[in-house]
Amino acid sequence: MTDFADYGRPRRVDGGLRARSTRGAIGRSWWSRRFLEVLESFALGTRLTRGRSYARAGQVLTLDITPGRVDAVVQGSRPQPYQVSIALKPFPAALWSRIEDELAGQAFFSARLLAGDLPDELEELFAAAGAPLFPAAVGELTQRCNCPDFAVPCKHLAATFYLLAEAFDADPFELLHWRGRSRAELLDELRARRAATTGATPPPPPVDPPSESDGAVSTVEAVAPVGAARALAGLSATPLADTADRFWSAPVPLPDRPPRLVTGTDLLLRQLGAPAPAIGGPGLLERLRRAYRAFGPADR
Repeated sequence: MTDFADYGRPRRVDGGLRARSTRGAIGRSWWSRRFLEVLESFALGTRLTRGRSYARAGQVLTLDITPGRVDAVVQGSRPQPYQVSIALKPFPAALWSRIEDELAGQAFFSARLLAGDLPDELEELFAAAGAPLFPAAVGELTQRCNCPDFAVPCKHLAATFYLLAEAFDADPFELLHWRGRSRAELLDELRARRAATTGATPPPPPVDPPSESDGAVSTVEAVAPVGAARALAGLSATPLADTADRFWSAPVPLPDRPPRLVTGTDLLLRQLGAPAPAIGGPGLLERLRRAYRAFGPADR
């Protein structure tokens, strides 16, 4: 039987979104690695590797992340690029409101998020709120590609998954955006809720640096810096005399009670990293994590 999806080498493109990782595993941050671990736990590991070379060769032309949906254009061996979409149901507004109340009530999470970081404990907080960050089953993902390959994921979808993981590396808030809240919306809500709790005036949002002038930078690579650089950018427009008396103040109001950090039973798994491929690799890690969470409550 002829493989109708295999028409030879993909057409070479210029200006595509090229994965930063040139060899080995893709994904540096805990959230991008967890995303790929979850996909591999669905027995997609061998299928995913089909798209790794596409991701590194720059075959993904565009990548657009919106609430509940990722759209990409991928150049294959045919003249016309393929249209790819990956859908994941976003959290409803009421659920996001509950999550934002929980985040705003803990200074640890508020400070880290306002600094542009996603702490490891955030996954447990979302799970406890009934809003797991990552899909629990492959059926939660709606994968579509208009190529003739019947495999799901095809190499065009797989390449999109890898570029999506690197987009999460570059800007962790893209993961939350996919789930229904943009960076600006979430941080505005946190500032407002923290101010309502403490009675303090919410600090102004940090000033984003200007984007590249030529407009040719990819979505994956053109992510604004976060953390200290963003904070300094926001302070640079304020006279020093007006901020000297607040130099030793906390960046966000402290809560009336100490933060409650939820540490799951899979803490050791996060510290040890993925097993060797010979014994199961990242897919085994995700299955063990689910087993520990299933049996964990009975041990307490």
